Amino acid sequence: MEPSLRAASWSSKLVSLGELLETAYKWQEAGETIAFTNGVFDILHRGHVHSLETAATLADRLVVGVNSDRSARQLGKDPDRPVVNENDRSACIAAMAVVDLVVLFDEPTPYELLSELKPDVLVKGSEYKIEEVAGREFAGKVELIDRIDGLSTTELLAKIRGS
Repeated sequence: MEPSLRAASWSSKLVSLGELLETAYKWQEAGETIAFTNGVFDILHRGHVHSLETAATLADRLVVGVNSDRSARQLGKDPDRPVVNENDRSACIAAMAVVDLVVLFDEPTPYELLSELKPDVLVKGSEYKIEEVAGREFAGKVELIDRIDGLSTTELLAKIRGS
């Protein structure tokens, strides 16, 4: 494949909030729509891939917020979570061709990030109710996408641990 046809290097997709907002503004000025989704993405699995691929179909661009290690620990999961550190989790998400940009956030939810980004579509899993989605008031619309049953990091870790 010619270099000009390859997807952007994953490292170029990791951005600060300021860089994200600058790029998003350019996209929106060009008439492109932005979908946003977020998560811890600890131990990447097919369920994550399905969610991100589905989210990418809902707009021209896909931005993914990844919980920092500190914010992931605030979510009440097992005390040894996340298993994979924030830099490695972000790199794996950025390496996916369907993802345009990845930004870390340090709060339990991306509420503050969303208040500035104002995406056209906010995407979450169907385990949420729309009224539970943090930052929904800043998005053009909220889309809930179905998860693949039996595929979650929590379930994978239980299997690995033999519980």
